[in-house]
Amino acid sequence: MITHEAFMKRAIELAKLGAGNVAPNPLVGAVIVHNGKIIGEGYHKKYGEPHAEVNAVNSVKDKSILSECTIYVTLEPCAHFGKTPPCSLLLVKHNFKAVVVGCRDSYEEVDGKGIQILEGAGIDVTLGVLEKECIELNKRFFTFHQKERPYVILKWAQDKNGFIDRDRSNEHKGNQWITQPETKTLTHKWRAEEAAILVGNKTVANDNPSLTVREYTGPNPTRLVIDQKFRLDYGAFNLGDRSVPTYVLTEKKIIGSGNLQFITPESFEIKDILKTIHGLKLNSIIIEGGGTTIQKFIDSNLWDEARILEGVLSCGDGQQAPVLNVEPTEEYMFGLDKVKITYNA
Repeated sequence: MITHEAFMKRAIELAKLGAGNVAPNPLVGAVIVHNGKIIGEGYHKKYGEPHAEVNAVNSVKDKSILSECTIYVTLEPCAHFGKTPPCSLLLVKHNFKAVVVGCRDSYEEVDGKGIQILEGAGIDVTLGVLEKECIELNKRFFTFHQKERPYVILKWAQDKNGFIDRDRSNEHKGNQWITQPETKTLTHKWRAEEAAILVGNKTVANDNPSLTVREYTGPNPTRLVIDQKFRLDYGAFNLGDRSVPTYVLTEKKIIGSGNLQFITPESFEIKDILKTIHGLKLNSIIIEGGGTTIQKFIDSNLWDEARILEGVLSCGDGQQAPVLNVEPTEEYMFGLDKVKITYNA
């Protein structure tokens, strides 16, 4: 007999297909089962579009049998009117026999209300199937609402000697590649999965990065630059590309236009920077440099995950990589480069 866990696992697989496209909404997958067989599937594909439950119901041709079905959903069905009507009412409308939920939605507009609606309509509800996996699936969403800040990922590449960059005292500009060219595919995939990407002004001045997705098919993250003293002319850098939303965090009061905007946080402490980013409704951010900026997040203990790429090339003498003092949770090889992933407990 196929178990609850097997159907929920499939729902999780579906939910992951929405990565990079649904924020600030959560990733949600749904599977409809009739007499032990999957007859309908759906996932939340894009922010503002129908939710997973709607897409799953719409995939079933004969809706008269939905009253005999169980639907598996990775997250508690919503109970409020947002961009779309409440999914809990949709399930009541079709009189589902049972609803199996991966984890409860802690967002205050839902937080048990969806389950209450379902149970109030006489629908059998099972909660907590693969709960840990479903919470992990939406760690960005939960961090955004529970901690009122984005989920923070630190990312850097370092050479075999622990250097993140070459010596810049001679004003040398341009990228210092440490990892292999094919590793760009992985790092650009990471960018596509997050709502935003952030660097300091020195990284812009030294590397002139685009901070976009070019080696992987996916959406470009919103770009953010910390430039407290407003030292840069943004028309002179690749960030001048106005096709991607870009925010410069600066103490100067400057009026932006179009996709280039300037905002002033309460202070330039990391907690206030994250508060400002939270206000932009960006629920996850990958910090890509430079070393000083990344170290400030580490020292403030305001980070959730660190992704370190260790290359085989050498910078020679240069800037030391950030100091994490936490052992990696997992390590694996990506071609010739080593990937180390660390989670902040």
